[in-house]
Amino acid sequence: MTDTPPDRLSINPTSPHFDQPTLERGIGIRFKGAERNDVEEYSMSEGWIRVALGKKVDRKGNPLTIKLTGEVEAYFQTPVPGGEDEAIGSNDAED
Repeated sequence: MTDTPPDRLSINPTSPHFDQPTLERGIGIRFKGAERNDVEEYSMSEGWIRVALGKKVDRKGNPLTIKLTGEVEAYFQTPVPGGEDEAIGSNDAED
């Protein structure tokens, strides 16, 4: 895994943009400079997020969403397991 989050990601398992290992690592979303915890799907290159529209659901039980446009920043909430940060720390311990 890299330390760069994907350009587009969805939490819906039926979506082609669903990626379980990335979601398990934790993705943080900053939309228009504010932290958002209710994002269902995002696209950084296109500049939009989808958020649930209250408790409303469609006839299949999926939440209804609304697309909001603006500046989107995504980041990982946890470091890469066995990644560069841990490797640098182990080299410093040997010195």
